Parts: sequence; C-alpha cells; structure tokens
Amino acid sequence: MEMDRKVLRFFCIWDNTDEMYGERRKFVLHYYLVNDTVEVRELHTPNDGRDPFPILISRQRIPKNRYDTPSTFPGIILELSENEISDYFTPRDFGIGKTVELYNRKFLLYDCDDFTKAFYWKNFGTTDFTPIHIDKYGKVIPQEGKEISAYDGYGTLEDSMQSCLTLIPQPPKKDFVKMIDCDGIVLRFEAVMDTPKPEFKGRRFIISYRLSDDMITIYEPQVKNSGIIGGKFLERTRVAKPGSTPEKPVFYGPQDFYIGAVIDIFRHRFIISNADAYVLRFMEQHSNQFPEHTIQTLRETLGRQPSTLFRPESGNGGGRRVHTRRTGSPGELESLVQEVKGQLQRLAITASNRKDRVFLGIDLGRSGFVSKQNLREMCVKQQLPCDDDIIDSLAKQIGKDPERISLEELRQFLEMA
Repeated sequence: MEMDRKVLRFFCIWDNTDEMYGERRKFVLHYYLVNDTVEVRELHTPNDGRDPFPILISRQRIPKNRYDTPSTFPGIILELSENEISDYFTPRDFGIGKTVELYNRKFLLYDCDDFTKAFYWKNFGTTDFTPIHIDKYGKVIPQEGKEISAYDGYGTLEDSMQSCLTLIPQPPKKDFVKMIDCDGIVLRFEAVMDTPKPEFKGRRFIISYRLSDDMITIYEPQVKNSGIIGGKFLERTRVAKPGSTPEKPVFYGPQDFYIGAVIDIFRHRFIISNADAYVLRFMEQHSNQFPEHTIQTLRETLGRQPSTLFRPESGNGGGRRVHTRRTGSPGELESLVQEVKGQLQRLAITASNRKDRVFLGIDLGRSGFVSKQNLREMCVKQQLPCDDDIIDSLAKQIGKDPERISLEELRQFLEMA
C-alpha cells in the first residue's frame, strides 16, 4: 500500500535507424514501484502516419536477459517463469543518460519527471538530473558552447549579442517596471579627466546617470579661450566596466559613482569630484540600495561647501543645464527664482491646457491644491534648482498660502513669468 500509485516516469527514445526504413521514435517508460513492473508507451504527434496504439510493451516484469536460461530448458513448449529468471529490472537500472535494452530494443533515457528526480535523490543520492536535448526528429543535439564573436564597437553590447543568438535579431528586452518607477530621475556628477596629457588636464565634465535605463551621458561645459569646443562628449548609452566580456557584460551602476571614484569610459578615465545635492538626498532616501561609503563621501564633500545645483543656461540652450555654485551674493536668490520661472516658460507649459495637466500631475490626491512639497517635486522632475529658500520664495509668490496653492493661482503665476 505504501508504493501504490507511485510511478517512475522516464522519457526515452528508440533509435532504429540501423535497420532498413528505421527511424527514431519517442516513448515514455513507466516503472510501477508497487510490483516492479514496466510499461512502455509511444508518444504520438499529429499527422505522424501511425495508428493510435500507444502501448509498445504492456505492463509486466521485464528480465534483464530473457535468454539467460539453462541449455536444457525446453523453450519450444514451455514459457519462462520465475524459476528460470531471477534478475529483473529495478530502479537502479534506470537513469538519465542510460541506455536500457528491453526485448532487444535499446531505449535511451533522456529525461524524467519531478517525482522521479525526488525519488532518486532521496533513495540513491543522485543530484545530477541534466536532461539530454533531443530535437523533434529524435536526434540528440550536442550541447557545445556557442562561440561569441568579439564586440566590434558598433551599436550596443545588447544589440550585438542579439545578432549572435538568432538569425533574425530581436530587440533586447527592457525592464518596463524600472523605467516607470525611475522615470525622470537623473543623477548628475562633476568629473575631471585623468590624463597624462598636460593640455587636457583640468577639463571638467558633467556625467548624467539615468536610473530608468542605466544610461550615461557626458557633457563638457564650454570654456572661453580654452581651445576646446565643449558640448556633448558622450551620447546616451550604457557603459560596460573594463574587463567585462560580451557574453556577460557588467555595466556601471549608480553605486559605482562616489567622490574620488575612477570611471573608465571607452578608454577615457574620469575622476568624480562633485555631485548635485539631489544625488545626496536621493541616496539618503534609498540608503538600502547604496553602500554607506558612497553616501559618506557625498556628505563630506557637499557638507563643507556651498549648495551645488544645475541651473538652465541663458540663451537658446532650451533644456541644457550648466554646473554652477551658489555664492550667497546679494540678489542671487531673486535671480535664481526668475531663472526658474523663465525655465518653466521655456518648457512650453504656459498653454492653458498644459497648465491644467501640470497641476493635475502634481495634485495626485485631487484635493484642488498643491503644497510646497508638490512644487519641489515638479522642479525636481524638470531638473530645476530645488533648494529650500528657492521653493519658499516661489510658493510665496504663487499663492497667499504656500501650503495650499490653487490652480488659478498657479496659472496666474505662470502667465506672469
């Protein structure tokens, strides 16, 4: 009763190609533990041209060698019994990769079900259940490692890898959940180029790291009379760490950017020297995702110098931002507030319908009012300065109550910008 309804199931193949018109056919071998009987059933496929008779060998005890009998046994008139045969197939004779001969038919066992794996692990200590890959024609597929060609530098590593995996390349899969959760979050760092060439020493760069897709953009602010044009230094792309292979690339993550870190980007070395104040706030809010050393270096650097931010560049730069530092000079706060108002106007949100959508986008609770915190979040999303004194001044200019700003007050404020 203990072994009732407990059956070992193996998937096997009978290779009869040595005979004329022979072929490879798939079967299922059942071993009934209750009485040590074996049954072999054929796996039929649609339009295989065979009659639907699934049983090849009916359920019975099968001897390992039915011809191993005494020479005096009258096999012509008598059938074999347990007195003549004592060696039958047992669970020890079966396993993935083994070939068993049942009535002069050789069956290759290439896989088994989960119950069979658990039975062999519990009773025989077997741990290797790697299946043998069989194609639809019953031919064993050799599992040789694919040789991946070297990265040629064109496109991204993911795109080049897709060309090696399939004949018709498919676009790499994206993490859409991460893209939605981290939409609009950009961590900006200041870096200097580490180079032995004296003419390139002192070049400052702004490294922007987008959390939504882990892509990096490098921008070099223009410096007058430096002999260097400046502008975009690196187009938005994912950057692999030095020494990573095309098979298993290891890309730079936000944890790799800290004060003093050396970032090797396409044979150019950059030393992180500073960061935006928003980077420190973001890392402190998600401290479980960043090493303590990374956060501590930002605290030490940003804590002993004036507030650092990225303000929009005046002129026709549009959304382009340059690195600047607050000095605390008279009239600086008013100037920054005016620049934020001007940037909002340049972002084309002053149309009536756009203003309403912006208001509803930050008023998620549909209370009809927005607070200073909502205003700060809007500035962060638009990559504008969001220091406390700037937000306080903006909120006081927008409405009578800085914590309850209505849609009409926000509309009037933007129309006056």
